[in-house]
Amino acid sequence: MSSKILIIDDEPDIRILIEYTLKKEGFTVETAEDGESGIKKAESFLPDLIILDVMMPGIDGMETCELLRQNSIFDNTLITFLTARSEDYSQIAGFNSGADDYISKPVKPKVLVSRINGLLRRKLKSNNSISIENQSTKGLHIDRDKYIVTVDGKELNLPKKEFKLLVLLDDKKGDVCTRETILDQVWGHDVVVGDRTIDVHIRKLREKIGDDKIKTIKGVGYKLVLR
Repeated sequence: MSSKILIIDDEPDIRILIEYTLKKEGFTVETAEDGESGIKKAESFLPDLIILDVMMPGIDGMETCELLRQNSIFDNTLITFLTARSEDYSQIAGFNSGADDYISKPVKPKVLVSRINGLLRRKLKSNNSISIENQSTKGLHIDRDKYIVTVDGKELNLPKKEFKLLVLLDDKKGDVCTRETILDQVWGHDVVVGDRTIDVHIRKLREKIGDDKIKTIKGVGYKLVLR
């Protein structure tokens, strides 16, 4: 069965071009012209990947992404922004809203297809390699089936990237997790992100699970503090 892709973009020419390109590659494609209709289409279409514009009328791309991530039926759905906005702060905001990738326009069709295939391969690899075993470490309980983290009895619902980062740190069982490993396992080789993106996600995790639970190893990476 071919992967299903939803394109949410308010520019008809862009939608038509991407739809044509992806269908030619064998993907099953649906489109929507704004965030509100895109969310409704996603709920019925259940895509494997969503291509999302940032600047749209009504609900913009960032808010659309956040709303999608609040719905558990999209826990395993990939979301990538495709937008003319290429500023660092815009990319960071995109990842913080729950996106898996951020692609700047203009992009050549072959490059776009390559990025999409890379994301889908990473998703398949992640699904095959991550154990569904629930983990408990120093007051943390991670339910990998339900994407729920409990800290000292308090239940947290973490965004996808924060959850994957915490799972990776927990898998190390107190050993140092290098920044290179974090980039590879959480974002993958096909996504270009900077150190600032990792720092932002670590900071948000510390705010939620406690500053004392994640230790910085200067110049190397991070580890969970076992007690």
